Amino acid sequence: MHYFDTHTHAISPDTGAYPSKPLGGTHSEWSQQRPVDADQLVRSLDAAGVERAALVQASTFYGFDNRYAADALARFPDRLVGVCSVDFLADSAVENLRYWVEDRGFGGVRIRVSDGTTKVPTPGSGVSDARMEAVWDYVTAQRIPVCIQMHSKDAPKLADVLDAHPGMTVLLDHAGRPNAAGGAPYEHLDELGQLARFEGVHLKVTPPALRRLDDEPGADVTEVLRRLVGMFGAERLMWGSNFPASAGSLAGLRDGIEARLSWLEGADRAAVLGGNAARVYGVAVGAR
Repeated sequence: MHYFDTHTHAISPDTGAYPSKPLGGTHSEWSQQRPVDADQLVRSLDAAGVERAALVQASTFYGFDNRYAADALARFPDRLVGVCSVDFLADSAVENLRYWVEDRGFGGVRIRVSDGTTKVPTPGSGVSDARMEAVWDYVTAQRIPVCIQMHSKDAPKLADVLDAHPGMTVLLDHAGRPNAAGGAPYEHLDELGQLARFEGVHLKVTPPALRRLDDEPGADVTEVLRRLVGMFGAERLMWGSNFPASAGSLAGLRDGIEARLSWLEGADRAAVLGGNAARVYGVAVGAR
């Protein structure tokens, strides 16, 4: 099996060189209690047998300052793919994104639209804010994957964006927080399902996504995952450890998600655990 982890973070212990400026002004709990730096992340990848990982900007520690992640990419180009963060509402948003992608080597960008807390405010009116149009134009033209952290209730707004940019590649963090309220027949999954018609929309299956489903009374996690595969296809799901934001070793987090996907056929499971992400980010797995 060749593994590609789509959701990891890293923080430098050198706060002089890389000062903290979290979005919303509040540090995330994990960044205070169990931070790891880039070297520790790569050692964790080695211990877990993971060939590549997406290093997602730790915006609840660094905000839009992507320098530490950029320096980590330069040190570990054969292991890490970078996902930067920029202010999508800024007049300089495209210029900033162009710098991080074209000059500093990032392969994707992330925006937090809604995360279930008041710690990181929603940017503008959300994902369909008209001021973001230039960013959507740029990422679509340049084929840059966009990781979006949002709730499934935001799907209609994202659908409006995708109707105007049907070629955009989107990775929904934490599987877009599918709504399994009330259990079977899971009628609220249709919120997320309305995005399935867009071939570029993918779901990241992560510990927070699974925990959210576990906590929903009456929900069967395996059945919900089966339904999401039925909606989007196994070729549009991919796993992410959320390490170290989710507690535990990266190897343990990988094992936990892999166990949840044990019902998938071999080729589909391999695609979710590595092949799909390698295709989306345009890198190889299995070459090490």
